[in-house]
Amino acid sequence: MSEELRHSDAEELQAHLAEVQELLARHRLVEGLVHRQEMPRHELVEDLVHKQHLQQLHARLDKMHPADIAYVLEALPPQERLIVWDLVRAERDGEILLEVSDAVRESLIETMAPAELKAAAESLDADELADLAPDLPQAVIEDVFRSLPAEEREQLRAAMSYPEDSVGSIMDFDLVTVREDVTLEVVLRYLRRFDELPDHTDQLFVVDREAQLKGVLPLNVLLVNDPETEVGAVMLTDCVELQPDDFAEEAAKAFERYDLVSAPVVDPERRLIGRVTVDAVVDLIREEAENEQLAQAGLREEEDIFAPVIDSVKNRWAWLAINLITAFVASRVIGAFEGSIEKLVALAALMPIVAGIGGNSGNQTITMIVRAIAMGQVQPDALNRLLRKELGVAMINGLLWGGLLGVVSWWLYDSVSLGLVMTSAMTLNLLLAATAGVAIPILRLRLGGDPAIGGSVMITALTDSGGFLIFLGLATLFLI
Repeated sequence: MSEELRHSDAEELQAHLAEVQELLARHRLVEGLVHRQEMPRHELVEDLVHKQHLQQLHARLDKMHPADIAYVLEALPPQERLIVWDLVRAERDGEILLEVSDAVRESLIETMAPAELKAAAESLDADELADLAPDLPQAVIEDVFRSLPAEEREQLRAAMSYPEDSVGSIMDFDLVTVREDVTLEVVLRYLRRFDELPDHTDQLFVVDREAQLKGVLPLNVLLVNDPETEVGAVMLTDCVELQPDDFAEEAAKAFERYDLVSAPVVDPERRLIGRVTVDAVVDLIREEAENEQLAQAGLREEEDIFAPVIDSVKNRWAWLAINLITAFVASRVIGAFEGSIEKLVALAALMPIVAGIGGNSGNQTITMIVRAIAMGQVQPDALNRLLRKELGVAMINGLLWGGLLGVVSWWLYDSVSLGLVMTSAMTLNLLLAATAGVAIPILRLRLGGDPAIGGSVMITALTDSGGFLIFLGLATLFLI
């Protein structure tokens, strides 16, 4: 069922994008035709045609969810992106800016006047504004801060004071609290006074007069019990509690483990200061997954696919420079065995196989280890235990697949010795790949770095140079 839902969502997004692109294309085509026509009141006709097509696009955007508009904006080239952005209703700007990627958000903010940015920021809650604030000009933030009511100002100051990877940074201040000495009937009457409950409200938070958390009252418990029952008699006191300084990643694991929709956030004195909701956790998990993918490829940050050339170059140059150095080292390894390759041309045909299989195996290992670290399943002292396990896997794979390649090499070149060298080189390079795949992320973890950054780049460099050295070295020793 979930796969069908994801497929349906993807199709709907693509349909939205295709519709917007079609309207933009029709707008450009008709405008071009009208512009070339000679007719009375040409400018008036052109202006009417222009407004008609933009009105169609405006009406279509009004029906779309902010997240879907964000997806469309990310998929459009800059010129078309700005046309669409100008057609979005101003009161939706803040929501959409929160949904788009960091790179696209930056490009949109650059086109907005300070008054527009202030209006967009003022449409957001304090916790949402804290997410957007780092991308806004300082003058705009100061104006917004002064315009907020005292309570929201304190909430914004609190939200902005927490580190980016903490629970406080994803905390929501919009929640419903009740007292334990009132009846469920009183609580129901209280809830009916709301126009709507805060998003993802699956439970109410029970506090005393000092705002200390006493427990939670799930909505299903509220609805199925006798209205004359007091809250204190049916509330749950054993619930997951978070603190604002906790790591957001640990909170995400708690949501996954206990299937939470929301969880209270309390200070050291157990005073309720906010809550974390599942939508914030899902966003966090998605962002971490994207950042991990980018880091493994050696990219420092998310990149707008339509960004100016110079911006993309700045984002990619560092690891490309490292790649250049490692590729040069690999070429020097091959150069050192030029004599052997000249005497036995088969070596040139076979050595990419050794390096390629080693790189693939190493990337499998490092991906598994990085994922395990992210899930909290690997501690820094686990290096030896994991290394022994991965070396065992590499040994079996090396003997199995290396043996198969050895037989193929023997059949192709009629040389038993070449087959044995191929098997040995494959096995040794897989052992090297396993060692590097375990050691690189764990050593980075011990040193306080991100285990994912550049992992695949380093693995490829090691298995290329190492594979060439091992294979050509063994061939020189035993075949030449």
